[in-house]
Amino acid sequence: MMRITQRALQIEPFYVMEIAKAAAHVAQTTAFKSSGKEMIRLNIGEPDFTAAPLVQERAMKVIRDGTTQYTHAVGLEPLRERISEWYRTKFGLSVASERIIITSGASAALQLACLALVEQGDEILMPDPCYPCNRQFVLACGGTPKLITTSSKDRFQLNLEQVKENWSERTRGVLLASPSNPTGTSIAPTVLKDIVDFVHSKGGGCIADEIYIGLSYEEQYAKSALSLSDQVISVNSFSKYFNMTGWRLGWMVVPQALVSAVERLAQNLFICPSTVSQHAALGCFEPESLALFEQRRAQFKARRDTFVPALNKLGLHVPVTPDGAFYAWADCTEVCKKLGLSGSWDLAFEFLNKAYVAVAPGRDFGVQNTNQYIRFSTASSGAQLQEAVSRLGQLILGKQ
Repeated sequence: MMRITQRALQIEPFYVMEIAKAAAHVAQTTAFKSSGKEMIRLNIGEPDFTAAPLVQERAMKVIRDGTTQYTHAVGLEPLRERISEWYRTKFGLSVASERIIITSGASAALQLACLALVEQGDEILMPDPCYPCNRQFVLACGGTPKLITTSSKDRFQLNLEQVKENWSERTRGVLLASPSNPTGTSIAPTVLKDIVDFVHSKGGGCIADEIYIGLSYEEQYAKSALSLSDQVISVNSFSKYFNMTGWRLGWMVVPQALVSAVERLAQNLFICPSTVSQHAALGCFEPESLALFEQRRAQFKARRDTFVPALNKLGLHVPVTPDGAFYAWADCTEVCKKLGLSGSWDLAFEFLNKAYVAVAPGRDFGVQNTNQYIRFSTASSGAQLQEAVSRLGQLILGKQ
């Protein structure tokens, strides 16, 4: 019998995708088909908007012209330059294009960052809760993700005292996300600066997952970690703010000293990112597209402003109003008690099977207290979110 590595065996399922499979199964049942309803999928963080028109047009032109050969492993130079300009105009930052590495989605960027920093046995400090795949990237490199329990008083983010207390001789660095998945909360800039300064004083690395930074709703948090130090590794993506999820394109900004090492890793592991996606993404930075993304950001904010209060009224309390991204991290303790359920995993299936609303159970995002939380994605249309609230209200409030 073929031997499977311990590395592969210790990787946990991505439960969001497991819920997606369960939703697909429910959608095939007779009960669902006879209900006349559609499945409302609030489990996956995928914008309901498609790529901007100029992005689509550029992709079709590239295919028609046959300009689909390999690019440089670190990406098209014109795209790297446009991203550099985006940092200048949006954040007032000077980021040299040679420090920008185009990747096959933010996932590839995170993998490259971990491979460049993490040795066998190294620890990376991370908040609990956090995006589950980030933990798996560390594990796949032979490292240990050390989850540190956070609370609503710190916006479910790490603080300096926690980083200091958990730093050991095995610690190699921290992996933070701002705004965060699953909470939609950001780290206060002063707190982030303290953490970055401390980590660098220890000779460690600071990886900042900033794939939702374009979807910040409050000016005080809409600041990149790159403003604090040129030694930060920032990971970003075309999936969320730029609405290009299936195009699998992202980027990372690395310290100058890491460029060569990351380039060698990218050459061997990925050859290059998708050529079509790269050429298409140039369309993201035209004024017409940027204006469209800002309009869409306003719509995401409006969805948050109506959906979160509606959840609170249902007893699904969101302890910290998200300041970015498109998620709501709701405490479901009260609702579980009312419905006689043991926690968010059972509640997720209750919502799925009885209300035809798919959500993400807390177990995906950490280990401490996550059974009392559920993550809702607010990336769906306003009409779908309203319908979801109506269905959940009937299920929760109709069962006394």
